[in-house]
Amino acid sequence: MENLNQFIVEKKKRPIKILQFGDGNFLRAFVEWVLQCANDQGFINTNVAVVRPLERGKVKVSDLKQQDGLYTLYLQGMQQGEMISQKSVIDVLGDFINPYTEYEGYLKYAESEELRFIISNTTEAGIVLDSKDTVLDQCPNSFPGKLLALLFRRYKHFRGDYSKGLILLPCELIDHNGAELKKVLNELAAINHLDSEFLNWLNEANTFCDTLVDRIVPGYPKDEIEQRTKELGYIDYFVVKGEVFHLWVIQAGDEVAKEFPVNRANLNILFVEDLAPYKERKVRILNGAHTALVPVAYLYGIDTVKEAVEDPIVGTFLQHIIFQEIIPTLNLPQNELDQFAKDVLERFKNPFIRHELLSIALNATTKYKTRNLPSVLQYIEKKGSLPKGLIFSLAALLVFFKGKRGEQDILLQDNPEFLELYKKLWAKYDGSYTSVKKLVEEFLGLKSHWGVDLNTIEGFKGAVSENVYAILSEGMETSLKRVIS
Repeated sequence: MENLNQFIVEKKKRPIKILQFGDGNFLRAFVEWVLQCANDQGFINTNVAVVRPLERGKVKVSDLKQQDGLYTLYLQGMQQGEMISQKSVIDVLGDFINPYTEYEGYLKYAESEELRFIISNTTEAGIVLDSKDTVLDQCPNSFPGKLLALLFRRYKHFRGDYSKGLILLPCELIDHNGAELKKVLNELAAINHLDSEFLNWLNEANTFCDTLVDRIVPGYPKDEIEQRTKELGYIDYFVVKGEVFHLWVIQAGDEVAKEFPVNRANLNILFVEDLAPYKERKVRILNGAHTALVPVAYLYGIDTVKEAVEDPIVGTFLQHIIFQEIIPTLNLPQNELDQFAKDVLERFKNPFIRHELLSIALNATTKYKTRNLPSVLQYIEKKGSLPKGLIFSLAALLVFFKGKRGEQDILLQDNPEFLELYKKLWAKYDGSYTSVKKLVEEFLGLKSHWGVDLNTIEGFKGAVSENVYAILSEGMETSLKRVIS
């Protein structure tokens, strides 16, 4: 059986207008797919040159090149109640550059008249200042260092022409990723003593867009690759699997949307003036629902997200906290929030992904603070009452960190200081309601963590204490049924 190549699947030649830092599964299952859709529908006409961001990485650009840049993408999941499974061959990867071995070839892209966009996903640790990147005539270590060298070469080659600036679309999962990349580039330019005219060109000729991306990408389907290979009729070392749902929010003006009209390809891509409400929506509904669900569902006896959503009791609880307690605290149109929430619940039911609850439980104490507590506090402010589901979830979180599900030990994963705290708190428990109230009071009083003494909120300590005691004395099922009744 042959390896996938351009003689098996036609590869289209297009101008390279995009330089992409990163060659991982997410970019191939998300950004490249978006570009493929927009190319196929005639809204754009571009291929991508992929730059290897690290000297050592899982994916080698030379290996992708041996497949002529072609690979198979499987998208699977639930959509409007239907099970979807579709495959396509992506052909937009046009060049592959290892800047560590072909640095001058990399910099040559700075001189391209056709180059217009920079896209990156170098992980959360990618957009960082490396003060050792002070020699730009050899390959810098960091992503910002490589990018600065490219932009400086472009500035010099085009003699500071402002029309030759680029549009930058970082996809790293950090807040204000575009603004942060711009900040790091300015700091690194100062360290390298680059002149003020270049700094003006860097900041004024180039457009740095904050973005938000969302798609679950399990990656290479190693457990089913034999079956996939027989089905495809060729060998593909870069098969990648992703969910059907996708979202790309780009904070940019009309001029960027006109140049990069991927949103017109019937895709869930938004160009907005302010990214913040969409980021908040994702964190509160998607991530917040995960965090609130985990301790409740796991102590109920469920192991996966899909099982939890489909359980009549736990699933009702989840819908209650999303639609009745989280959504009322958010500032976007009701129909958009409702649709996003429905999409989230479908994603949770994805039969092609086994999402273990314990994998989401990692660092749950901090996650509750960042994802759920803002909803709790804003609900109290707006409604004048406690959100009973989110309060119950906090109580379940405390019981979860007691470390037992029936007779079974729970593999607890959190910051060591929190694990030590829970150990200390539960050492004081003697089975009485009085001891529960004392440990809850200490837990809620962690002002250094919560940012506020939660004991000062009327009814908060009593509600958490009653729920903790009910879970311990009656069990999760009985306690949860009372909450959702």
